[in-house]
Parts: sequence; C-alpha cells; structure tokens
Amino acid sequence: MALLERVSTLVRANLNDLIDKAEDPEKMLKQVIIDMQNQLLQVKTQVALALADQHLLEKKQKENEEKAADWMRRAEFAVDKREEDLARAAIERSMSYSEMSEKFGEQLADQKMQVEGLKNALRKLEHKQAEAQAKCDLLLAQHRRARALNKASDVHSATGDGSKAAAFDRVKNKVSRSEAVSQAKAELVGGDNMEERLEKLEKQEKVGLVLEEIKARKAKVN
Repeated sequence: MALLERVSTLVRANLNDLIDKAEDPEKMLKQVIIDMQNQLLQVKTQVALALADQHLLEKKQKENEEKAADWMRRAEFAVDKREEDLARAAIERSMSYSEMSEKFGEQLADQKMQVEGLKNALRKLEHKQAEAQAKCDLLLAQHRRARALNKASDVHSATGDGSKAAAFDRVKNKVSRSEAVSQAKAELVGGDNMEERLEKLEKQEKVGLVLEEIKARKAKVN
C-alpha cells in the first residue's frame, strides 16, 4: 500500500555529510528528529482513523444481522397467524438485511487488512525514530568533540568513521490522511427490464422456499 511505501522510502541521507554542510549541525539534527516525530504522529492518526472505520463497519454488520433475524421471527409469527402475504413480505425484508450484512462483512475484511498494514507501518517508523535518536546523539557528541579540539578541517573525517552506521531514512513525503480512510465498494446497478424481471422471479422463488420451510417446521411442532 502507498503508506508503507512512503514509510520505507524516507530520504536516505548520510548524517555525517549533512553535519558537514550544515551551518548549525545541532539545529539540523534536532530538525531530523522533529520530522520523524511529525511523521510518527501522522501515522498514529491514520491508525486511529482506520480503527474507527473498522469499529463502525463492525457495528453496521451486526445491526443488519440483528434486523435480518428479527424480520425472520416476524415471518414465522405471520405464518402462525396464517398471514402468508405478511410472511412473504417479512422474508423479503429479512433477506435484504442479510445481503447488507454480507456487504458490510466484505468491507470489514478489507478494512482489517488496511488496519494491520498501518500498524506495521507504525511499528517500523517507531523503530526508525529510536535508531535516529541514538545516531543523532552519537553524531552530536562527535561533532562537539571535534569542535572542542578546534580541528574544523578534520570534522568530516572525525564524524565520517561511523558514516555507514549513522545512515538512516529521513522523511521525504508527508503521509496522506485520505489513504487511511477505506473506500466503500460501489454497488452494481442497472440491467435491462428482462434481467430485472428474472431477478424478481428468482427472489420470489427463494421467498417461497423459505416460507415453505417455515410452514413445514411449524407443522412438525404442532
């Protein structure tokens, strides 16, 4: 996903080289940490938003499941009262809520994958920030020692010995907030009149089958 790509492609910079070119190395290194912290805050915000969307989808799925079950109970009640038309209408309503529950379930599965990806990105960035802090502290100590010895011409070599260990990723692009928000799947609509009629017939057949099952179950009980 795009967010993980951004986290993994932070600017690759040699801190020693940055120190050599910076007018104020200490200020520059502090800015490095601030940038990392800002990046971390953005990812945390996205994780929170994605989790909120996940909880909302879970709630919607449960609500539709409960409504489907409630309308099926009403259908059975109508059968008991020998109100077949009402039973059919209640079964249709129950099937409609069941379909909605399935759609929310599909979105929920996608959202859970997105949340897990965001959490992985957050863990990676937290690790990067901890490493960056330690490397900055080390480089600042090296720079101050070199300055205290008044060997300005040797600053590069004094701080360059640990260049490989000091390299780390710095933020290049800000994480886009909109990427944490899950996209709702578009519902397919349309079809000519013949298709609509066939679908209606198929649905009525399903309703009839459910109705017969309810009647048969009631007959056994009685």
